Amino acid sequence: MKELELKYGCNPNQKPSKIYMTEGELPIEVLGGKPGYINFLDAFNGWQLVSELKKATGLPAAASFKHVSPAGAAVGLPLSDVEKKIYWVDDMDVEFSPLANAYARARGADRMSSFGDFISLSDVCDVPTALIIKREVSDGVIAPGYEPEALEILRAKKKGNYNIIKIDPNYVPKALETKEVFGISFEQGRNELVIDDEFFSDIVTNNKDLTEGAKRDLAIAMITLKYTQSNSVCYVKDGQAIGIGAGQQSRIHCTRLAGSKADNWWLRQCPKVLNLPFLDKIGRADRDNSIDLYIGEDYMDVLADGKWQNIFKEKPEVFTAEEKKEWLAKNTNVSLGSDAFFPFGDNIERAARSGVKYVAQPGGSVRDDNVIEACNNHDMVMSFTHLRLFHH
Repeated sequence: MKELELKYGCNPNQKPSKIYMTEGELPIEVLGGKPGYINFLDAFNGWQLVSELKKATGLPAAASFKHVSPAGAAVGLPLSDVEKKIYWVDDMDVEFSPLANAYARARGADRMSSFGDFISLSDVCDVPTALIIKREVSDGVIAPGYEPEALEILRAKKKGNYNIIKIDPNYVPKALETKEVFGISFEQGRNELVIDDEFFSDIVTNNKDLTEGAKRDLAIAMITLKYTQSNSVCYVKDGQAIGIGAGQQSRIHCTRLAGSKADNWWLRQCPKVLNLPFLDKIGRADRDNSIDLYIGEDYMDVLADGKWQNIFKEKPEVFTAEEKKEWLAKNTNVSLGSDAFFPFGDNIERAARSGVKYVAQPGGSVRDDNVIEACNNHDMVMSFTHLRLFHH
């Protein structure tokens, strides 16, 4: 297949639309549904991300994409009981595979943003992974293959209209990539930068104790940023992105946005949130929305009289600012990557409030000394990578 006609482009008025190869055949096969223009953008960006995560860590990887940026990305480390609960998989009577763990983590880090995601899997989709996907609101999935039973599970989703893409894992794109904007063609060399342990060797802070786990997490952060709309930063802990700030014009706004997502991920693990007495009829998506409100500043939207009765069996106590601050202080050893240099130390001050211990960024700001000083004040380990990772 050399080309595939699509229903429309980014919007229904943008017709005609297709994907095609100028040389050779498309490296994909559509096994279910009719993926659209944005679906394929998410699928191909996500596939590159999980493929690189697998190469960098040796672990199966998954990504949850929305609007051409990852909402979550993770590798297949085991899930704790608390993580199973906050990712809504604790009720599943199934033995999770490493790939299933990876997707549960990728989907679960920022469930509000992942609603209606496009999924990317580094490995052949197995039954446990398909069973998690089955119960979530999702637009589609791309993987190098599917176990027969897993494929049947996915084909039954959305009354048979779920988008399922199989990609040739051996496909290698051309070294030059092109795109057209306003009738004008752009061309550049593909970003083939390999992110490995040596990427973080230039440590510029007083504390130079970069652990193996931190190297893994920083690699996950930087690979995730490689396929995230810039400006962007990424907070990572224990093998998964826990906060991604994509497409912001200001670096500090990236850091704040991603930091607030990382904070929410951690607040969801507080016993006060874990034990919220939801009505049995409340589904996962509505629980996600209610939790997001409960742990935020608009908590009265779910706790006001006449509202809480529709969500909870009994009225929960307010999660006070003091309680949240105390719980957030327990989050430690978080890694933070940035796709371009931090221009001011305020980014580090904000990152410290979300438990950041390890930082990787290109360096090169005229205020590098201020940023290094801020890291030293918090006993952080910071590496200069000397390479920018913008993605547009």
